[in-house]
Amino acid sequence: MLGGVGLSLFASRLAALTGADFAIRGDGEEATIGLYRQSQKGGNWCSVPGLCWKSDKGWFENPAAWPRILSSPRPRDSIDNLAYFRRGGQGGIESKRGCPRRCIYCADPQAKGRKVRFREPHAVAQEAARLLAQGIDVLHFCDGEFNVPGSHALSVCDALIEAGLGEKLRFYVYAAVRPFDAELARRLKRAGCAGINFTGDSAHPEVLRTYLAAHREPHLAEAIRLCKAEGIACMVDLLLGGPGETPETVTHTLGTLERLEPDCIGAGLGMRLYPGTAAVEILKSQGNLATLPGIKRQYGGEVDLLWPTFYIAPELGRAPAKLICELVGNNPRVFTPVDESATADKHDHNYNDNSELTDAISRGERGAYWDILRKLGTPNDCFNQSDGKA
Repeated sequence: MLGGVGLSLFASRLAALTGADFAIRGDGEEATIGLYRQSQKGGNWCSVPGLCWKSDKGWFENPAAWPRILSSPRPRDSIDNLAYFRRGGQGGIESKRGCPRRCIYCADPQAKGRKVRFREPHAVAQEAARLLAQGIDVLHFCDGEFNVPGSHALSVCDALIEAGLGEKLRFYVYAAVRPFDAELARRLKRAGCAGINFTGDSAHPEVLRTYLAAHREPHLAEAIRLCKAEGIACMVDLLLGGPGETPETVTHTLGTLERLEPDCIGAGLGMRLYPGTAAVEILKSQGNLATLPGIKRQYGGEVDLLWPTFYIAPELGRAPAKLICELVGNNPRVFTPVDESATADKHDHNYNDNSELTDAISRGERGAYWDILRKLGTPNDCFNQSDGKA
C-alpha cells in the first residue's frame, strides 16, 4: 500500500508503475484502518475513502475523505524517532492539514484538502512533549502555512507555552506573509519558535497578483521587521520565473529583498507544474504545453505532468539563472540557483544531496536546513532549488 502527499496527485498511476496493490489519496488515518478491515471481510474496496484499487476493468479511485476534525493520537513511540532526529536534524509535527488559499502553483489543496482541518492544540503540545522526552528538542511544523488561520496558530503557541515547552525546545514553521502581526510574532517567540520560512514568492505587485498571493510588499516588510524585533530568524522563499515574470520584475523583487534584509533569501527559479493547478490552465490558454516557450523537461512527446515539468518565463532569456546570479551579486543572504554556465563539479546547496549539510548534522547541528546552511556561512552562488516548498 502506498500513500503520502506527493502520491495523492498521481495515486493510481504511481500504484500501477510501482506494482503496488493499493494507494490512498488524501488523509490516510481512517483509510488505512478501513482497508485493513475490508481485507478481513472480503474486500468491499468501494467503501474505503481515498482508496485506489485495481479490478479487471482497470484502476479505480474512490473520492478522498477530508475529516472535519483531524484527530490522530500519536504516542510517537512505534519507531526510533531519535535515530531520524540524529540523522535528519529535526523532528516533524503537524497542527492541522489542508489549505484554502488559491496560489496558482500549489498542489496542497488537492493533496491535503481545500478546507483546513485542525488538531486540538493541547494534543499538539502533548505530542511535542512526548518527542522532547525522547531527546528530540528541535521540531519543524509540517503545516502548509502555520499561520493560516492565525487564530489556530495563536492557540497552538499558547498550548506550547502552557505546557512549559517554550524554553525547552526550538521549532521552525512555514508561514504566509499575511496574516502576520506583532502578537503572533511575540507568542511564537515565547513558544520556542527559532525560525520562519515565509512564502514570499515575489515582491512585485503584478507577479503577486498573477500568483494570487494574499500579500504585497508592505506586508513582507512588516513580517521581516517583526521577526527581527522578536529575534526570530526568517527566510523568504521566492518563486522566480513564473507566468508574467520579466527581468524588470525580478530586479524589483531582488532589490526589495536586499533592502529589507531578511536573514536568508531563497531565490528559487522555475515553477513545477502540477495537474489541476491554475498555473497549468494559464499556460494552456497560451498554447500547447509541448511546444510552449518556457516549458522545461527532460522527456519527449506530449507533456505528462507525472514527470517533472517546469516553467521558466522565456522573457528571462536563455540563461535565467545567470541573470539572477548577476543581479544578486555578492549578497551573502541569498541562496541563488545554479548558473547554467557552471562546471559539472560546482558545489550546490540541494538539500537532497548535500554533504556539507549532512556533515553539519552529524556534528550536532540541528534545525531547518536553510538555518543550518545560513549559520555555516555558505556562499550564495550554489543554492539549487527549482520550485520552492514543493
